[in-house]
Amino acid sequence: MPLTSDQDLRILLQNTATIAVVGYSDNPMKASHSVALSLKRAGYDVYFVNPTLESNDQRVVYPSVAAIPVPIDVVDIFRRPENVPPVVEDAIQAGAKAIWMQLGIVNEEAAQRAETANLTVVMNRCLIVEHRRLQPVRTP
Repeated sequence: MPLTSDQDLRILLQNTATIAVVGYSDNPMKASHSVALSLKRAGYDVYFVNPTLESNDQRVVYPSVAAIPVPIDVVDIFRRPENVPPVVEDAIQAGAKAIWMQLGIVNEEAAQRAETANLTVVMNRCLIVEHRRLQPVRTP
């Protein structure tokens, strides 16, 4: 069952240090770009994932969550609902603790697969909006 209570969301955010933003865009007008930068400003270690982007002097972009060389707590998904299942499989392979489907993204089948693999699931919520609303004091 995806997390919905403020208390559960606050605990997840408090215990999160690393976030992989899947579907990151280098276009400043895209939500994935602004959310990723806002998460960095909020103190999280943010990793950009997009197999179609190249790394440059300003940022390293990974082709997958599994390619990130550190453990990932939350995989923040900016992909269409039909493209979420492969991201969940990548998150499972990488040993992530949770998947977070951004506002407007719901995939019940992918959520069930993640939960079966013991990942925490959040759907249809913006991670940075919830962070700002709940103001968690991070403990990692």
